Amino acid sequence: MLDISQLQQRLEKCQDFVHGHQVSVAGRLVRVVGLTLEAVGVKAPVGSQCLVDTAQGELIAEVVGFDGEHTYLMPEQSLQGVLPGARVLPVSQKSQLPLTMNLLGRVIDGVGNPLDGKGPIKVDEHYSYNQAPLNPLSRRAITEPLDVGVRSINSFITVGKGQRMGLFAGSGVGKSVLLGMMTRGTTADVIVVGLVGERGREVKEFIEEILGEEGRKRSVVVAAPADNSPLMRLKGCESAVAISEYFRDQGLNVLLLLDSITRYAQAQREIALAVGEPPATKGYPPSVFSKLPQLVERAGNGGEGQGSITAFYTVLTEGDDLQDPIADASRAILDGHIVLSRELADAGHYPAVDIEGSISRVMPMVTSEEHQQLARTLKQNYSLYQQNKDLISIGAYSVGSDPRIDQAIQLQPVINFFLQQQIKEVIPYDQSLGQLQEIIAAAQAHAQQGQPQPNQQQG
Repeated sequence: MLDISQLQQRLEKCQDFVHGHQVSVAGRLVRVVGLTLEAVGVKAPVGSQCLVDTAQGELIAEVVGFDGEHTYLMPEQSLQGVLPGARVLPVSQKSQLPLTMNLLGRVIDGVGNPLDGKGPIKVDEHYSYNQAPLNPLSRRAITEPLDVGVRSINSFITVGKGQRMGLFAGSGVGKSVLLGMMTRGTTADVIVVGLVGERGREVKEFIEEILGEEGRKRSVVVAAPADNSPLMRLKGCESAVAISEYFRDQGLNVLLLLDSITRYAQAQREIALAVGEPPATKGYPPSVFSKLPQLVERAGNGGEGQGSITAFYTVLTEGDDLQDPIADASRAILDGHIVLSRELADAGHYPAVDIEGSISRVMPMVTSEEHQQLARTLKQNYSLYQQNKDLISIGAYSVGSDPRIDQAIQLQPVINFFLQQQIKEVIPYDQSLGQLQEIIAAAQAHAQQGQPQPNQQQG
């Protein structure tokens, strides 16, 4: 006859099988603080999922840490109905995301559940959120430009296929609108849009007004609005990247638009602080700065036979401070950045791209010497005008004092016109380059003939 201690030892060694996965025996909930669940008796690895009994049914939560016998979990949904001592049952070792070509035209949440009311998604295979990173030596070099349909970017901040770009801006200066312009104008095969941590209203507007019916056919939208749990916001970004990797592996060129990487960092900060990780730079724990490059490095060109992921990550600069910790860390790991200026936006200049503060690190590798020289010439004229703007405005500059400034003054209206674009207007790469050549040719002709600058004709 067995005594109680022997029965207890057998029970601890006992394992169940749920949905084909070997799992530990159920534990119980002992504490809830904020959005963090604390359980005992659960022996499950970090990243695995558990079912938590509630008054309304079962709640899915993910293991995010542990301390001795205590396991910390973060829920995917609301904690309403959670009871003291509730059963916590591990159900899988790693989250799986359904990946298939049938995702095109669909809107899903952070874990792959459809949000568009079009029924379940027919699944070919499941991938884990965190695939093994590509060998950096197996990646193809960035050699081709990617047309994004925006004249200022095509001309001055040319993007290459497989490049990772940051879109830096404060709130309300047109980040989402610029992303929408790129979805309409890009020549990429597939567009993956991650709307993470933003206003829920923007999801429907982006799909119906910005993407439209045609754009939606080649797009996948992953939505995890601001009212979702930190775990869902975190997974929203990772799911968007995993979907992009799937299409890249099919040999397709993907445009990944992730709005925003700042919300990803904030979600990780909430989770890390909840499980006891100490804060470091401005309240961000060290794990945030570890996860950022892990997310960004998954984009880029694949190996032979694979496609590419050209990624734009929006970075919300708090108080328009480009030295914000997340902005500073992102700038260091990206292949360039586009800065949106609040001053230009306030003046009605859209898209509000600051060509002086923006740079594409791969532009020399994907454009001709002529293109680079044209862009450099026009940028120098624009910058020269900005440097002398105050003197010109108050009338302290005398025309004829400096021929370079005279030319910059005459070119300024043309440059401003060139940099602006209507929201629904698409200007292809070749057309952008042609208009850039026309402006420089007109300026050179004027400089040689000494005649008044003609009215701009491009559009």
